[in-house]
Amino acid sequence: MRLQPLACAVAWMVGAVGTAHAQSQPVSTPPAAVLPDVTVSASGLQQTSSDMTMPVSVLEGDALVQQRQSNLGETLDGEPGIHSSHFGAGASRPIIRGMDGPRVRLLSDGAPIHDASTISPDHAVVADPLLATQIEVLRGPAALIHGGGAIGGVVNVLDGKVPTAVPAKGYEGSAELRASSATHERAGAFSLTGGAGNIAIHLEGSQGQADDYRVGRGWSSGRKVEGSFNDTDSASLGVSWVGERGYLGLAYSRQNAYYGLPGHNHSDEGCHVHGLHLHCGSHGAALEHDDEHDHDHGEEHGVPVVDLRSERVDVRGELRNPLPGFSALRLRAGKTDYRHHEVEEGTIATTFRNQAHDARVELQHLPIAGWRGLLGMQVSQRRFEAEGEEAYIQPTDTRTQGVFLLEEYRWDRWRFEAALRHERQTVLAAGSGLDASHHGTSVALGAVWKLVPGYQLTASWSHAKRLPTAEELYARGLHMATRTYELGNASLRTETAQNIDLGLRKTAGDTTFDVSIFHNRVKNYIYGRTVDELDGLQLLQYSQQDATLTGLEGRLHQRLHRHWGVTLFGDVVRARLEGGNLLPRIPAARLGARLEGQWQAWQGHAEWVQVARQTRVAAFESPTPGYGMLHLGLSYHARTSSGQPWQVYLRARNLNDRLAYAHTSFIKEAAPLAGRNVTVGVRMDF
Repeated sequence: MRLQPLACAVAWMVGAVGTAHAQSQPVSTPPAAVLPDVTVSASGLQQTSSDMTMPVSVLEGDALVQQRQSNLGETLDGEPGIHSSHFGAGASRPIIRGMDGPRVRLLSDGAPIHDASTISPDHAVVADPLLATQIEVLRGPAALIHGGGAIGGVVNVLDGKVPTAVPAKGYEGSAELRASSATHERAGAFSLTGGAGNIAIHLEGSQGQADDYRVGRGWSSGRKVEGSFNDTDSASLGVSWVGERGYLGLAYSRQNAYYGLPGHNHSDEGCHVHGLHLHCGSHGAALEHDDEHDHDHGEEHGVPVVDLRSERVDVRGELRNPLPGFSALRLRAGKTDYRHHEVEEGTIATTFRNQAHDARVELQHLPIAGWRGLLGMQVSQRRFEAEGEEAYIQPTDTRTQGVFLLEEYRWDRWRFEAALRHERQTVLAAGSGLDASHHGTSVALGAVWKLVPGYQLTASWSHAKRLPTAEELYARGLHMATRTYELGNASLRTETAQNIDLGLRKTAGDTTFDVSIFHNRVKNYIYGRTVDELDGLQLLQYSQQDATLTGLEGRLHQRLHRHWGVTLFGDVVRARLEGGNLLPRIPAARLGARLEGQWQAWQGHAEWVQVARQTRVAAFESPTPGYGMLHLGLSYHARTSSGQPWQVYLRARNLNDRLAYAHTSFIKEAAPLAGRNVTVGVRMDF
């Protein structure tokens, strides 16, 4: 994969808008005494973050530039209450409040992302942080207008692939290049929107190439994680008709990824089950096969690789004042063609395919007796199949229909919110002819009380239903990437989550904070229960049992001086099954401190993050040592001679080069976290 075409395109765009010179008019903003208040698109009613009844994180602007990594999970890891599944460098999915997989709904500007990441942690999320304009995280199941199953939360990645307006000057865009030391990463991205009259056209692309990454000092297996390389490229072309009352647009997007699967173990080949016990009768033969090919799994790397391709067509539109009594009509629809090959020794061993389409319509009404809100419907169909050596999931066809209602009422210093959603799902297993039907109704209530200027109390309660996924129902087979043998359960019932969330915010003054406590009791919680283990291979049977998840998360900022401030942040979650057993791979408690500074055109920070040792482990699970890491960041902002803003930035992560393991990872010993890594980059907006 080569960066020359992308570099030429970036250079052309930068040259087109003027030569970059640092002038005497640097971009400098004094430290804010008010928490940033931004519009949250996933809220449904374009609410600001201070109006939300649930905790919300929004990454945009400079904060997004400083924090984003090559994948979505690592980009969000570190936000209070958010961790990542961490499967090397190619695949990483967000974990919110100890929940992951289908309990965390991933969206692309309000539309569901269809890939294979909910099926296994070694499958990448098809969302490119380099092309994101804003990332929103809504914690808890109160965001059920996007699906009752999102009892962990919702991650909405905003992008500009479908333009919503014609640029006033005829064009606008951005370009960015960066490089990192621990992975020898070379990456770049550009975005360009142009148009005239009622037509707007958007073009964007990104490309990144990274080698195996280095870990911290003292790892017994060396300094690099073999097979942790990651090469990715994305591109999108969109066109819209834009009028005085709205827009209607279409975009085609494509993403390719080629990344390794660390920790793959061929000694598990030939293993099978007798009842609920593992048996590896051909264990010896498998070991001989592994020894023979240990250093020849691929032409360049000794591990299997994933060759991924995803193509998607999006239709988005909005019409303001479509009918009497209604203020907006919104449309989201998409069609996805996803496939990835798992390649071993130059031969395709397993292929996963996911063909899906979805549509969502929202109609927002004007106030009725003081209540403002929206109603809508959503449908989707997903055909998933796997074939080859690790086709542990039989072909399935999942069809889902949902209707929802969201209302808000404002009175004095109070804001009240109510949401209702009903879903119906049918899953057909093509291989066996089995089918399963489920339905559920979810409801959420919330309130925000601005008790005195600058202070807010929030409370939300939800009763949410999550329907079993096709994989939980029908999986059966060996999965060598995670070293598990998975058994589905066609008798699984619908989950029911009762969640209470209480929060206190201070949004103005030298001291600001946002703290939340939650208690989530889930009836019929579905999880992979380890029922047997043999030489590190675990037999997982999807089971149900009542579970309770309780936690605390928060952030406090203290302004010390007009140029300096300090932020404390942290989170903790406790997850337990009825009867006292613990849930697996629950993240450890975390506490951090950040010193922030700003002077003229310079901004910087120094951050220490301490992660506790995780000793609260499930059966067949090992404790994970704690660790502390030092992170630094520095950026310089200025304008070109023609007035376009640009910046150059540097960030250093794990500057103390600490060897660390992620307890949330299936392969924590085979793929520790990255060691010392320094990233430098330059970005320009025009």
